[in-house]
Amino acid sequence: MWLFLNLNKNKNNMKNMLILAAILILSSVTSPTLAQDDVFIKDYLERLENSRRYLILLAENMPEDKYDFKATPESKTFAENLMHIGYALDWHSQSLLGGRDSRDWRTDTTFVAADKSKKEMIARIDKTFDEAIKLMVTFDTMQFDDRLDYLGLNRTKRQIFLLLADHISHHRGQMIVYMRLNGLTPPRYVLYQ
Repeated sequence: MWLFLNLNKNKNNMKNMLILAAILILSSVTSPTLAQDDVFIKDYLERLENSRRYLILLAENMPEDKYDFKATPESKTFAENLMHIGYALDWHSQSLLGGRDSRDWRTDTTFVAADKSKKEMIARIDKTFDEAIKLMVTFDTMQFDDRLDYLGLNRTKRQIFLLLADHISHHRGQMIVYMRLNGLTPPRYVLYQ
């Protein structure tokens, strides 16, 4: 009897050991990838929040009567750059990453600068950042390598995150130049890195 109980106990121990070993092996294979992706999202969201604060600070510091300023006739105005950032933020996050149909830039007035006050434009930008961040917090990182058409180029969703950050910086840089051309000193960028 003792031998039978001991063998049965050993079988259960062996079974438990095999289950534990399988869990450990699976954890070591999947955890580093998931942890790395989670770190990317965490770092990205921190950067996006800093980008939002800096953009809104620029928008607040530009006098409203200068919102129609543009450096050359073919350039966007300060206001158009601001709203263009909002449109692109919406498109990259909600449409490319989130799968929602794109807004029709020819008919949708959500991000059109005309007939909007400085306060309304800043509120729209702030809300758009909120919406993008809400989507990105729940983004399925298993989709990072999914590919899609990006203006005729084949890009991964991970690249879309990076392209969005570059796009914001590009147009925000133009807005900084507009402030300087109007004799204004933009807020220090170093605080928003």
